[in-house]
Amino acid sequence: MTTFEERTTVHAFRDDALGEHDAVGLAEAVRRREVGAAEVARDAAERVREVEARLHAVQVHLDPPAFAAGPDGGVFAGVPTFVKDNTDYLGLPTGHGSAAFTPRVARRHAPFTRQLLSSGVTVLGKTRLPEFGFSPATEYESAEPVRNPWNTGYSAGGSSGGSAALVAAGAVPIAHANDGGGSIRIPAACCGLVGLKPTRGRVVTNAQSRQLPLDIVSDGIVSRSVRDTAAFLAAAETHWRNPKLPPLGLVEGPSDRRLRIGFLVDSPNGVHADATTRAAVTGTVATLERLGHTVEPVELALDPRFTDDFLTYWGMLSFLLGVTGRSLGRDFDRRRMDGLSRGLREDYLKTWRSTPGVLRRLRRTAEAYAAAFRGLDLILTPVLAHTAPELGHLSPTVPYRTLIERILAYVAFTPVNNVVGTPSLSVPAPGATEAGLPVGVMFSGRPGSERTLLELAFTLEADRPFRRIQDV
Repeated sequence: MTTFEERTTVHAFRDDALGEHDAVGLAEAVRRREVGAAEVARDAAERVREVEARLHAVQVHLDPPAFAAGPDGGVFAGVPTFVKDNTDYLGLPTGHGSAAFTPRVARRHAPFTRQLLSSGVTVLGKTRLPEFGFSPATEYESAEPVRNPWNTGYSAGGSSGGSAALVAAGAVPIAHANDGGGSIRIPAACCGLVGLKPTRGRVVTNAQSRQLPLDIVSDGIVSRSVRDTAAFLAAAETHWRNPKLPPLGLVEGPSDRRLRIGFLVDSPNGVHADATTRAAVTGTVATLERLGHTVEPVELALDPRFTDDFLTYWGMLSFLLGVTGRSLGRDFDRRRMDGLSRGLREDYLKTWRSTPGVLRRLRRTAEAYAAAFRGLDLILTPVLAHTAPELGHLSPTVPYRTLIERILAYVAFTPVNNVVGTPSLSVPAPGATEAGLPVGVMFSGRPGSERTLLELAFTLEADRPFRRIQDV
């Protein structure tokens, strides 16, 4: 018999208070008093402890009885979850995945934390991320990486890797994630989850990006079902709605509407997708056509400098963190930032004079994006140019030039939506890699088109339910 320590697939599904429920189903069970919120929290904490020995996904773990006296309203009342450790939660330190400082204890909840809590969730702790969320893999120079529960030798993605690992493993049904270049959609694709980056301004503004010249960060969740993501967005809108965007409400299932969908399999900056990823996209095209949608190739004509410009902006963020780091911790030392952060900062120092032009060109990306959507409702692409890599491939210990080349050959599709501010959704495609890993495909829309994205995701989920880790 295979022992827990010997398995390459790790999950915590069993016959307890959580069962195999998603967040909506678990909240319904709590409301019907089939299970108690405190019981759910204790069982979830036990699940987390079980998988944490292999996955290393948790930064801070709270004592659940102190945080789960019972349901007090909200669509997710009694549902256990985690907050990503780049977002303040009252009474807990915020470490941003960095060894460059000693984190301070947060004196208040971040605005998004309040929005998340308004749904009724029970927070059990905080999840790990790579330093300042810069990497698409949750790995470190001198600490254990976050491992993919489908195969622990592989990356869980980043930067919301800790959250994705816990949800995919069945430890909690949903977890907080945020996305400044793909950090919701990338780990969702790596771990077989639903990951929606909302339209800029759909949820409250991320505290880290409020002062930046171009806000590229959106908060959300990762989940195992489309209805959980839909329920979260509806609950978030109940807490606060942006009057500049069309109201969303609760999306409850597929639509009868037939869509015009464009698709591309290679990125606008010339990166070619690997064979497995291409097959996932072309297989999804065939499914969409069978379901009655019109699907056609599309070109997204980005400025040839887009990748370099985004990399410059990325470097500016690392530079600013090096300058302002003492606001995070008095002992902040930028020399202790990891190899990726240091390399980004050093590159930026060589090119900082180009910043005004970089910002002008990045803002103009919206024009090319809008042009690609003429006559279309959505665009289908890969999430990533190749499937989840083995651990170490994107480690911050890899020499910076090699590492950045690997990152750019991997994260070739997601950043456009962050720059333009448009919604984008990763959903699992049928099948798996030879290593047993999921593959995600991505649908992107116009600003405010989350309803269309969710309705199509419901359609795909109903047509071929997403693969379950507990069935492996």
